[in-house]
Amino acid sequence: MKILKKKIQNDGLFRRLKLKKSYEKPSECKRRKRREALRRHRIAANRGR
Repeated sequence: MKILKKKIQNDGLFRRLKLKKSYEKPSECKRRKRREALRRHRIAANRGR
């Protein structure tokens, strides 16, 4: 069960379901995507050190 939960969490299924519960304005969507991209970029940069 633990492994399944981890795989679902890494896949982003819970996050997508949470986002689809309510309407997200286009401007909020852009802001969220930009923040997620920055976060991914920072994580990738830290791995490269």
